[in-house]
Amino acid sequence: MTNPTSIARLNSRALIAISGEDWRTFLQGLITQDVESLAAGELRFAALLTPQGRLMYDMFLVGRAEGAWLEVEAGQREALILRLSMYRLRAKVKIEADETPVFAAYGADPGAGWLADPRLSALGWRGYGLDVSATADEAAYDAHRLGLGVPGPADWTGETTYPIEANFDLLNGIDFKKGCFVGQETTSRMKRRGQIKSRMLPLVFEGAAPASGAEVLNGELRAGEVLSGARGRAMALVRLDRIGGELTADGRTVRAETPGWFA
Repeated sequence: MTNPTSIARLNSRALIAISGEDWRTFLQGLITQDVESLAAGELRFAALLTPQGRLMYDMFLVGRAEGAWLEVEAGQREALILRLSMYRLRAKVKIEADETPVFAAYGADPGAGWLADPRLSALGWRGYGLDVSATADEAAYDAHRLGLGVPGPADWTGETTYPIEANFDLLNGIDFKKGCFVGQETTSRMKRRGQIKSRMLPLVFEGAAPASGAEVLNGELRAGEVLSGARGRAMALVRLDRIGGELTADGRTVRAETPGWFA
């Protein structure tokens, strides 16, 4: 019987090891997720923001017996290490690259050693340094994620997006009860006032994805912008008050879809 679990090695992701006696307090004041209560073997979704509250880096926070791993975009790892080093000052913290491989699994429960994806249970699991063989490629995993309407790092490049626009608040990426973190004031104010005009939602259409950056139009009104995508489906940052009625992008009809987890 064929194993229904799909496993992909995520070559676009890499690890940073954080250790030292001050590692918890160091990270606690920086990222959007609570670090003080993180237990070994626990996985949390988080971000590092600009002081103005815009997304710089997404990450998974992996609790370990002595410190933590930060799972980040591989192409941004060195820049993030430099950024964290700037914040370190006199804190007793060690920050270094770690070459342990990153895997994702989805479908049937893959068993022991895997950590449930904290964003959404349907996304599956994350695995680090496991003795497993890939049964799917990273593109297949991205298609799985996109099918669930969950945005990814390609959708928030350039430090122009607020984390709430990228649905981090709905995907367990922000702890609003923790203490201060970089960019907290803007983030908390947006959530508290409830005046969230734009969010990332999937677009459904026929054929190839519209070009990244293409305008989404509701008649003659700008309704949003296409971000990353694949055949038949893409992510877009859209105005929530303009997604009713007929939408177009690149001159083609598209439809904004509201995922079941979106609330």
